[in-house]
Amino acid sequence: MSQPAQVHQHPNQQVQTTNPFHAMASRISVDPDTVQQIMTNTLMKAKGGNQQVSHEELMVFMSIANEYRLNPLTKEIYAFNNRGAIQPIVSIDGWLKVINTHPQFDGMEFDDKLNGDGGLMAITCRIYRKDRGRATEVTEYLGECQGNTEPWKKWPVRMLRHKATIQCARYAFGLSGIIDEDEAERYKNTNVERDISPQREALEYYSDADFEKNFPTWQAAIEAGKRTPDQIIAMVSSKAILADEQKQKIQEVQA
Repeated sequence: MSQPAQVHQHPNQQVQTTNPFHAMASRISVDPDTVQQIMTNTLMKAKGGNQQVSHEELMVFMSIANEYRLNPLTKEIYAFNNRGAIQPIVSIDGWLKVINTHPQFDGMEFDDKLNGDGGLMAITCRIYRKDRGRATEVTEYLGECQGNTEPWKKWPVRMLRHKATIQCARYAFGLSGIIDEDEAERYKNTNVERDISPQREALEYYSDADFEKNFPTWQAAIEAGKRTPDQIIAMVSSKAILADEQKQKIQEVQA
């Protein structure tokens, strides 16, 4: 049986004990009732027509916005209809806010890689963390990422830099549950019949038995410097939901 969706706490936040509408209202200086009305209308618009928004959809969206301290009124986060399900989208401004406000963030740099004719081939992003001895590095290639949308036609270098930033942030900080605008656009243009995993059920929790079985392998990779704890968490979280205690045990392993 699938478990309820769980949204985990951002490292620089304390556990929220208040109503999510009150939590957001205190951040963006809008009263809680107005926040609830705006968020409900936003999700209804994303679903299309007058379709009702479920309590679970609203709470998940609000929890993610509050978890990463994003402002939906300035489009740092908004909603996308992913085949009938609400999917939170984080704009590049939102991603940069998440990165820059992370307590372990210690800088970011880029390297443009050119082909023999001087044209852009790829961009490498490096993100430094205060608690890591080495940078997390991700390279994104133009040939794999470039889309047919107007932004990609006009600003391919900027768009590729955004892609490298977002993917590197996912590895560096173990971010999950959110996608960027370009990914959402690709979902819109994807034929449902070509989806390799249509109508998948919600992720199950990672069982204690499987965790204990695989933990020594992850521990060895971290201690050997091949992976960081956040990279292990991001990899596992794409397949199942890790409990807070399981995440903590992985984080306690130091390379």
